[in-house]
Amino acid sequence: MTRSQWLFRLFFLAIVALLMVAIWLLLRQLGMPASLAPTALSEWLIRQGMLGPLLLMLMMILAVVVGPIPTLPISAAAGLVYGMFTGTAIAVVGALAGALIAFYLARILGREAVQRKLAHNPVFSARGSQRFLFVAVLLTRLIPLFSFALISYAAGVTAIRGWRYALATAVGMLPMTFVFAGLGQSFELSPVLTVVAAVTILIVMSTLPLYLRRRPHSRLSQWLHLDGHI
Repeated sequence: MTRSQWLFRLFFLAIVALLMVAIWLLLRQLGMPASLAPTALSEWLIRQGMLGPLLLMLMMILAVVVGPIPTLPISAAAGLVYGMFTGTAIAVVGALAGALIAFYLARILGREAVQRKLAHNPVFSARGSQRFLFVAVLLTRLIPLFSFALISYAAGVTAIRGWRYALATAVGMLPMTFVFAGLGQSFELSPVLTVVAAVTILIVMSTLPLYLRRRPHSRLSQWLHLDGHI
């Protein structure tokens, strides 16, 4: 790797870090509540007037890029303040912006090294299956148990193209964002069902490539294009 490439990566990392710090300081300066309960967030957003939607999107970006901050309470607060449809739109735009920042951060910093070590892997190689990766991102976005930030960073070091990742993220997060924005703090996920669904998806996504590589001429293998042509 050349010196200019190292400098570019360090510059990009520094810009993202400074942006996250700036967002955090701005939100705290404006009195963002320490509690992430939807009611507390919604009351604070109402007091911000016309700045509310922008601040909500900034909260989403921070939550996705930084990681530990949960996104679902923010979606619920969006629905309480701006209504089901408008609240969903604001939450999705903010989350998608944060997901793209995390995706390209991982891609710029780690994609090249992963590709060298896993050059023949159907997921991480340069010719990784685009359809399989699209389905994998889509399914993991559907289950709130999966860390939104972790999936974003993990996708960045795979072969998935940016536009496919963005589409899978937007479509995958819409159902649960819509539900939380519509029902607010009154809605609770069943922990058992959520864990079962997440474990099922993990098992399928981890074993399916091995199964398909042994059956390269099956209809599913041909549709997923594990040779990376699609």
